[in-house]
Amino acid sequence: MLDKNKVLNCTRDGLDIFKHYLPEDWRVGRNFKNPFYDDTRASCNIYFDRRSGMYRLKDFGNPDYDGDCFSIVGRIKNLDCSKDFTEILKLINGEMNLGLENGYSLPQNRYSSRAKTESNNRRENAVIKKENSIKEQSYNPKPYSVFERGFTLKEIEFWKQYGITREILKLYKVLSLDEFTSENKELKSFTIRSSTEKPMFGYFGKKYVKIYRPFSQIRFLYGGNLPESYCFGLEQLPAKGNTLFITGGEKDVLSLASKGFYAICFNSETSSIPESLIKKLSYRFKHILILYDVDKTGLEASIKHQKQLSGFGVNRLILPLSGAKQEKDISDFFRMGNTKNDFNQLFLEFLDQLYNETMAILKPCEIDYTRPPIESQTLISINDVPLGTQGNLMGLTGGEGTGKSNYVGSLIAGTLCQDDFIDTLGTHIHQNTEGKAVLLYDTEQSETQLYKNISGILKRSGRENMPEYFKAYCLAGMSRKERMQAILQSMDKFYYQFSGIHLVVIDGIADLIRCANDEGESVALIDELYRMAGIYKTCIVGVLHFTPNGLKLRGHLGSELQRKAAAILSIEKDDNPQISVVKALKVRDGSPLDVPLIQFSWDKEKGMHVFVGEKTKEEKEKRKEIELANIARTVFSQQKRYTYAGLCEKLQSMMAVKDRTAKSYIKFMREKGLIVKDSENNYELKK
Repeated sequence: MLDKNKVLNCTRDGLDIFKHYLPEDWRVGRNFKNPFYDDTRASCNIYFDRRSGMYRLKDFGNPDYDGDCFSIVGRIKNLDCSKDFTEILKLINGEMNLGLENGYSLPQNRYSSRAKTESNNRRENAVIKKENSIKEQSYNPKPYSVFERGFTLKEIEFWKQYGITREILKLYKVLSLDEFTSENKELKSFTIRSSTEKPMFGYFGKKYVKIYRPFSQIRFLYGGNLPESYCFGLEQLPAKGNTLFITGGEKDVLSLASKGFYAICFNSETSSIPESLIKKLSYRFKHILILYDVDKTGLEASIKHQKQLSGFGVNRLILPLSGAKQEKDISDFFRMGNTKNDFNQLFLEFLDQLYNETMAILKPCEIDYTRPPIESQTLISINDVPLGTQGNLMGLTGGEGTGKSNYVGSLIAGTLCQDDFIDTLGTHIHQNTEGKAVLLYDTEQSETQLYKNISGILKRSGRENMPEYFKAYCLAGMSRKERMQAILQSMDKFYYQFSGIHLVVIDGIADLIRCANDEGESVALIDELYRMAGIYKTCIVGVLHFTPNGLKLRGHLGSELQRKAAAILSIEKDDNPQISVVKALKVRDGSPLDVPLIQFSWDKEKGMHVFVGEKTKEEKEKRKEIELANIARTVFSQQKRYTYAGLCEKLQSMMAVKDRTAKSYIKFMREKGLIVKDSENNYELKK
């Protein structure tokens, strides 16, 4: 049976097939004219592709002819390589006398595409040796030297028209060159000098330089060891970001960077894009968009790459330009007077199309404050201790009737307030002066109850109506899978619509997964929320409707939230049932037992809950002793004795605290006589 690998093995990885069907005088690695059409310039090249392990043809003038030996034979014989591959193998086998149909192949030295004289044989053997050396060394570095100079005023004006500043040029290692010396294909040295009318710039890498001559016939030259995976702008990317653009050239990358966008480019629009790199970048960025020129080559290349990379969620953005020479790429877009906001609007329109169905489904869930439901039933610190910070999660837990919804409402009211001071129940909220999005997703309460809660929020913040940037959604009627998708995609849209997200509250995060005790689902949910908080640089407050026990939340979801969140607060009833107490179960830096106990209660005259002060130092110490006594009993019920290091490690794991906090707890328990040392310096529970 005919086999592709057998054909390649007996034709020197497909090289002999090219020699048989392309009899013109050409050499591996040298440009020649394409024989399939009236080619005016030598822009066709046959090279060895290390990835596929075979020779391929590259036509820089017409990419339709790019392909391996089988696709070229298919083109000659009017066959489709994807459908008629077996037929193509049969033709090659028969016309080249390979003998593969009988289960054997003729020795390679017996194959000849045409009769040769003895001198021709000697010449071909020399060529074969040279081609084999090219195969082993896929890229031959070109020696080069450059003379750098400072940017002239005219050169600065050239970059400035695209919005590109000196700082960006320095950041991306772009230099103005006075002279460039290197070698051509015949290994002859040449020198190019810059002039006022024809400036020359260099994009510098570790062991190479790419020369850019914007006003010359040959615009790009190369020196040094240009890597196969050349990617400009990769080193300047952040660890995480929202959107990454893949552009057609370096100038486009620089133009986008000057406007605050992240971008990279490969050597050209027709260059292959490594899937391994896109896979890594897809975790770091929410969106990856191809932003190529809007001429014929750019549009065709963007479609091709989008199909190739669709598995990583790569999309493409088309600029509203004519495609003419001076009006085809993103740098032209900015040169023509368009601003960062204009480009943002294009991206927002792209998101509207991308999330059209989701937003249509979500629209009925949006609370319209001007149209009440038919039924008439009803960021963050304490005493300068940071609890909710950008890029982090914050947890809030408590039992039924403890005042969680009222406390959540005070957090949101703090982001909406227009006055210098409102009662936020003893918690300091950073004001939302820039009008960024404030989002509330409720998975449990009815529309009527949520509407009532919003009324309380607006009253506390001193507003009569909901500001445009405050969005509240009742998700109780949606499935759990739909809820999570709606939250993630609407956050992404509002991030761009309002130039950022100030605060997100998800009231009832347990209702986003099937079971709060499912470890896999719990880890995936908290990881995704944590990732979103980092991408959007916001604080996501997750309300967990569990009854806490001491300093440890219950269930896998509670454990995972406690591990990842920057802080966990618990709302509990005091000995006086009229008073609710806010206590810290976890703070990222320091001990939660050192955070003041905040108290609030209902004020009938004001018609809302109000702050009634902190608990005394004596009460705080008493609470610390009681809760650490409970922790000690739990720890020593699992093991009678611990070394100091072992006890410290156990407390860190059980209470999700740092090493220094665990050590302070051990010291406190010893001082209060909760634990003692035995004769071997091990710790045990005092009897």
